[in-house]
Amino acid sequence: LGPSPKNQNHIIRLIEQNSQITTRELSVKVRISQRKIKENLSKLKDKGIIKRIGPPKGGYWEVRDET
Repeated sequence: LGPSPKNQNHIIRLIEQNSQITTRELSVKVRISQRKIKENLSKLKDKGIIKRIGPPKGGYWEVRDET
């Protein structure tokens, strides 16, 4: 079972509210594992919907597409 569009939409909304949210915080709020969060983030990056700015620690997310 791959990443779910429902979870991806939830992740996008959380990133819009807090661009510096961590995978751990996303995992708690979306109620899926950190590994699944990373899978979803990877898919969203591949689709060009989100982009990581800066380093893994201290960087932030940018939502590129209003979907």
